Amino acid sequence: MSTDLQYEKVVLACKEIFLKKTNDYGTAWRVLRTISIVDQIFIKAQRIRTIQQIGEQKISDGIAAEFMGIFNYAAIGLMQLSLSENDPEELPTDKVAFLFDSNILAAKKLMMDKNHDYGEAWRSMSQESFVDLILMKLQRIRQILANDGKTIMSEGIDANYFDIINYAAFALILMNKTE
Repeated sequence: MSTDLQYEKVVLACKEIFLKKTNDYGTAWRVLRTISIVDQIFIKAQRIRTIQQIGEQKISDGIAAEFMGIFNYAAIGLMQLSLSENDPEELPTDKVAFLFDSNILAAKKLMMDKNHDYGEAWRSMSQESFVDLILMKLQRIRQILANDGKTIMSEGIDANYFDIINYAAFALILMNKTE
C-alpha cells in the first residue's frame, strides 16, 4: 500500500475517534491554552516512552491509542491557533470536521513534500525515535512560548504541530504494518 493510502487510513481512524469524542464532549478543548495542549501531548508521549523503557504497561490503552491521541491533540493545537478568542467555545460538528480536515490536509501536504525529499527515511526509523522527536518538538513549542511566541529564524508553533502529527502518523503506519 502506498504512503498516501496508509496515511489516509490513519487519518480516517483518528478523525473517527475525534468526531465521536466531539459528539460526546462537544468542543470542551476550546478552553485549552497552547501550553495545556503541549502538556496533553507530553503526557501521552511520556507514557509511550515509559512503556518502551520498562517493557510493560498496566493500563489497557495501548501505544497505538496514545499515538492517535497525540495526532488528535496536535490537530486541536492547530485548530486553536486558527481560531480567535472571539470564536465561540462550542463549535458545531461540521465546523470542527472542516477545521480538522483542512489542518490535516496541510499536514499531509507537508509530509508528502518532505517524504519526496527524504526518500521515505521514516520507514527505517524506530518507534522510540518518533517519541523522542515528538518530545523534542514539544520542548521547542515550550521555548517559543517562553519567547512570547516569537522566533528569530525558526519555524513557529504550527510547524511543530504539523511535524508531531506526521511523526504520530508514521508510527501508526509502521505499527499497522507489523500487526
